[in-house]
Amino acid sequence: MADLLPLDPDQLLTTTRAVRKRLDLTRPVDRAVVEECIEIAMQAPSGSNRQTWQFVLVDDPDTKSALAEIYRSVFDSFSSSTPAASYGEADTRAQRKEAVNASALHLRDHYHEVPVLLVAFQLGLPDELPAGSRPGWWGSVIPAVWSFMLALRARGMGSVWTTMTCRKAEDVAAVLGVPPEYTHIGMFPVAYTVGTDFKPAPRVDPGGVIHWNHW
Repeated sequence: MADLLPLDPDQLLTTTRAVRKRLDLTRPVDRAVVEECIEIAMQAPSGSNRQTWQFVLVDDPDTKSALAEIYRSVFDSFSSSTPAASYGEADTRAQRKEAVNASALHLRDHYHEVPVLLVAFQLGLPDELPAGSRPGWWGSVIPAVWSFMLALRARGMGSVWTTMTCRKAEDVAAVLGVPPEYTHIGMFPVAYTVGTDFKPAPRVDPGGVIHWNHW
């Protein structure tokens, strides 16, 4: 088992960040450590305990480059055509806007250099489900993905859930040989982090999102 950081549960939950700029692109990642994190992630609950996840791990340079190129093509198209998010001056999200944008651009430029990519899939096509069934479909994969990211953090590693490649899911499937009955739900860069001193991030006031008994 990989060495674990001395984090209590609350620290782990509040300091697992979306990591882009602080991914260490030069430090190798042992396959066994990533597989250990996936094994932990598979303890997450899923609808009817079906466990319909599939994870493709990529460390081959040519395959990483092909996936990174798909990511970049969508990133460039998306960033040039989508209005930037706007927040009020006092909103904590406004204070981080420039840093987040710079971080995203950094990952766009260096995605192919990340030691390992995890490309996640789930059986089924959510758009073909009744609207009331779609939350359950997503609820059967999101806990596993989040558990994976927590397991990485506990081992001094980091990641971020990116979904740009989902806009070209057929291209991703062609690169990886994925059967058509699986939905691509995200791509995750996996690397050790430059330092492990992550802290809780500014968030909106909980009083503005918590409701008791009625809205």
